[in-house]
Amino acid sequence: MSQRTRIAVNGYGVIGKRVADTVRIQSDMELVGVSDVAADYRIKTAVTLGMPVYASDAQTAAGMRAAGIPVAGALEELLDMVDIVVDCTPSGVGAKNLDLYRKHGVKAIFQGGEKHELTGHSFVAHTNYATALGRDSTRVVSCNTTATVRTLTALKDAGLLARARGVLIRRATDPWESDHSGIMNTIVPESRIPSHQGPDAKTVDPQLDVITMAAKGSHTQNHMHYWTVQLTRTADREEVLEALRATPRIALVRKADGIVALNSTVELMRDLGRPRGDMYEVALWEDILTVEGLELFYTYTVDNQAVVIPENIDAIRALAGTTTDAIESTRRTDESLGIRQDFLSAPKRIDGASPETDRQ
Repeated sequence: MSQRTRIAVNGYGVIGKRVADTVRIQSDMELVGVSDVAADYRIKTAVTLGMPVYASDAQTAAGMRAAGIPVAGALEELLDMVDIVVDCTPSGVGAKNLDLYRKHGVKAIFQGGEKHELTGHSFVAHTNYATALGRDSTRVVSCNTTATVRTLTALKDAGLLARARGVLIRRATDPWESDHSGIMNTIVPESRIPSHQGPDAKTVDPQLDVITMAAKGSHTQNHMHYWTVQLTRTADREEVLEALRATPRIALVRKADGIVALNSTVELMRDLGRPRGDMYEVALWEDILTVEGLELFYTYTVDNQAVVIPENIDAIRALAGTTTDAIESTRRTDESLGIRQDFLSAPKRIDGASPETDRQ
């Protein structure tokens, strides 16, 4: 592989456009191009941003050219120029692409909409970065599973986790689809218990004792999780909070600061100048978290569009083998995105140093 890992993003939608943007700001990566089947404002935005656009097939290329989109080539041509492809196509489509990627000798990262069996490996950087090193493929788990693994392994690493039971209130649809998809004025329970997030979390860490229930709510921004955790031993609030603070990509928020609901975190991200208002962290309410004996109760919110973006970047380094240390990769990714442990204080590096240290 070249000194900079050459990347293709296949599927320039909700996740793909964010992955592409983030790849472009990594000093050790090069975005060679993006591929899609659409010919609307979304892919035209990629052209405006100076990204080479490739067509998934001949029919797609004709539609793009008719819409005035300069087509750099076909997806198969793009694959011949890269080391790794990040597949951000709709659920089920990625699985059909695996043979194509193998044909071109390209390593592949898939998203949580695909099944674990597709790659035999599911990824959350903090938990199992080392097991992804040098692999030909991995799967970055879904937004809700990513958040579940982050918080539960924080407790597990501190020796506090016995078992966990979670209730998830999921957003109805992605915001850009609000005009034609989703539900209104109701909450729809998922049809079975456990919901898929608990078993999915075990594909990352098989030792987790976790069961989840879920429902879909009539809103389009962010998910909400409520957790009841049985602790292994007696612990006070501060010990639990320290375990959470010690884990990357978990940020504590407080109702006392006026962050009282999902919309508060959305507005806060915009005020902080985050691209697209994205929140890469799990935002966990510090002043709601409660410990009663051996039981821990807490709640947090998850940005369904952004929380998996840093995991995709770390997955690239793991598959490429360019950074073998999980802490170093996480640090580099988090600094590039301005990820924080506390949104209302200066950002800190994962190793405790200030971000300015590397720039001196």
